[in-house]
Amino acid sequence: MANHKSALKRIRSNESKTLRNKYQHKTTRTAVRKLRAATDAKEAAEQLKVVSAMLDKLARKNVIHKNKAANIKSSLTKLVNGLAA
Repeated sequence: MANHKSALKRIRSNESKTLRNKYQHKTTRTAVRKLRAATDAKEAAEQLKVVSAMLDKLARKNVIHKNKAANIKSSLTKLVNGLAA
């Protein structure tokens, strides 16, 4: 167990950050699933903007890797463009 005051504080802050990251990651995954299930092109285009911002935020905060975010955004963009065509 940690003995230093700063180490104890780090443990507490890590727990709260982990919970927040889990929540944001799960919310983003759910949004991606909803976008993949969308059939209306206009609605999907609007959702794509929101989901892309969520993925960028997760990548910026190192919750997911930046290349993973880019790959997901790329596949979703292809999907949305396919709906429009």
